[in-house]
Amino acid sequence: MSQAASKVVEDTILIENLPYDTDGGIARRASIGLIVLATDYTIEHEWRQVFAGLDGVALYASRIHNEDRITPETLRAMEPRIIECARVITPDTPVDVVAYGCTSASMAIGEERVFANIRQAKPDAKGTTPITAAFAAFDAFKAKRIGVLTPYPADVNKIVSDYIAARGYQVPVFGSFNADRDTVVARITPQSIEQGVREIIRHGEVDAVFVSCTSVRLMQVCAELEESLGIPLTSSNHAMAWHALRLAGIDDKLGQFGSLFDLSLDS
Repeated sequence: MSQAASKVVEDTILIENLPYDTDGGIARRASIGLIVLATDYTIEHEWRQVFAGLDGVALYASRIHNEDRITPETLRAMEPRIIECARVITPDTPVDVVAYGCTSASMAIGEERVFANIRQAKPDAKGTTPITAAFAAFDAFKAKRIGVLTPYPADVNKIVSDYIAARGYQVPVFGSFNADRDTVVARITPQSIEQGVREIIRHGEVDAVFVSCTSVRLMQVCAELEESLGIPLTSSNHAMAWHALRLAGIDDKLGQFGSLFDLSLDS
């Protein structure tokens, strides 16, 4: 360590080479990057609720341009932008996990294509998406019959339903608010989400309910709603926050956010 030295410059005492120590910084346990849609008003707010109680776990966000209107075409248009958005997350420092924050685009583009783009920018990072995390959550719940609630229009809902079914899960009930703009979805009240979830379980026998879309607000009410319904519940933001932490080796139990946060990754 250099020894401090002082000198007078224009009547100011200038002290240079002050000694200092370094530590692991705010990411001493784990660093997680999050790619957020430009039109998303929810995910950062919900994730900060979880990360606020985790000392030594850092969250770094990057925003990706997207269109407000939700269509298969606007979702797929994001793919070529993923690399640069991942690259600007702590650009000279590796991160443990990069999470791509769009559920429907992850299915429209395909998880593996999303991960391939992330790896180009952050080759050592593990990747997750909301649907990747949802599948991990279903497995942790030991759930096969999944009730699905989305805000999406019909053409996007078909992508979601087909994608989940193709991975070996059954979807006995699928409900939607049929909104086609992120800026509208972000304002759907938690009470409306609760009513939608109740409609799902009223219409069919399911092992768990998945609320799709990172603009949807569920985090604060998830644990209370699970207790009321007596069934496991998760959402895009909820599942992906849990999955990113578990992928980064953070196994803290955070049951105040719901039963999923007391579970480890299913082996």
